[in-house]
Amino acid sequence: MYSMTGYGKAEYLDNGINLTVEIKTVNNRNFDFNAKMPRTFISLEDKIRNTVSEYIKRARIDLFINFKDFRENEQAISVNVEKAVEYYNASKTISEKLGLANDCSVSMLMKFPDVIEDNSVLDATELEEIIINTVKGACEKLNAMRKIEGEKLVKDLLSKMDDISSTASQIKERAPLVAQEYKEKLQKRIEEALKDIKYDETRLLNEVAFFTDKVNIDEELTRLNSHINQFREIVKIDGMGKKLDFLMQEFNRETNTICSKSNDIEITRLALILKNEIEMVREQVQNLE
Repeated sequence: MYSMTGYGKAEYLDNGINLTVEIKTVNNRNFDFNAKMPRTFISLEDKIRNTVSEYIKRARIDLFINFKDFRENEQAISVNVEKAVEYYNASKTISEKLGLANDCSVSMLMKFPDVIEDNSVLDATELEEIIINTVKGACEKLNAMRKIEGEKLVKDLLSKMDDISSTASQIKERAPLVAQEYKEKLQKRIEEALKDIKYDETRLLNEVAFFTDKVNIDEELTRLNSHINQFREIVKIDGMGKKLDFLMQEFNRETNTICSKSNDIEITRLALILKNEIEMVREQVQNLE
């Protein structure tokens, strides 16, 4: 199981090329990819995105690419002398026809289209393999960090699941006593009210039976224990964070029902503890991929 939070960095330094890829991730319900890179590499953005998606299933991902080219390129800038001559001749013609001084200068000629040609514009496909491999290297380091963090989270989550199981067991032990205590309290109130008058015990038992059915939480506790077992199995599988998030909603649903059915101070107290334990797990689950 991987944490959604992590950082990775990889570099390529060879043959005059200095390429650095950094990637960081934080919690997100979906795969949210954001890249900052030189404009030259924009054509490779989809391939970079697809490469990252092989390593990360969901998270907010920020990827940064820095690039420097120290390779010697003697013809990085070239001059189209023929084009410059054409512009200069045109300036002489205008000067003679209009009787104006010819103020055409070298700096002016350099600004005209096609006189100076920049041959240093990089073709991204030339470096595609280097870029993709460096991105993979950053993702591998990111995942190594996310794996360590994820294992720590899982260990803590399983410990918290033991706490939830323990609290659920306390509720289960307490639940059968609620009906008995209700019967004793009701019987005592009736006897105090009627004193020596004989009352219909059948009606008392019917009232107790009705109450017992109303506050019965056996089904909720059974489902809660089933959810606990499911959690312990699912947390062992990579990429199941979203499923665990949904499962925690079921934990909350069962606990809320226990609270609403409870007519006992002790069970209510335990159920509130249970809700707090579940909320802590839910918050941590949202950091699992």
